[in-house]
Amino acid sequence: MISVLVLNGPNLNLLGKREPGVYGSVTLDEIDLLLTSEANSLDVKVCCQQSNHEGGLIDAIHATVGTHQGLLINAGAYTHTSVALRDAIAAVNIPTVEVHLSNIYSRETFRHYSYIAPVAIGQISGFGAESYRLGLQALIHHLRR
Repeated sequence: MISVLVLNGPNLNLLGKREPGVYGSVTLDEIDLLLTSEANSLDVKVCCQQSNHEGGLIDAIHATVGTHQGLLINAGAYTHTSVALRDAIAAVNIPTVEVHLSNIYSRETFRHYSYIAPVAIGQISGFGAESYRLGLQALIHHLRR
């Protein structure tokens, strides 16, 4: 069975409370439930994790080897700052889809660049929690091709 690691970065544990005008009112637990339900309908497994620490995210990416076939990641602000996360994804060479709740290209200029996008098979942003479901569908479609 295909297994996908869903990895969430800093401050995403505050979803539902944090800037609801930007990120919506859905909590990370609700997103995890949405993904679990979608995974069941796709006959795949998801493992959802969150960390506010760059090293914890890197360790989780390294641990995908031999365990997961794909990575769905919302690296939060690390998207725009972390060469280390980019290098970890490149090092494990696992198909990766980057997701964001908000449209990062309609926000502050510093959010327009992603270090992860060049090592991902695709990116989905701007659809709120639906970005995760769409990202999972795209990743599974890629893995099954």
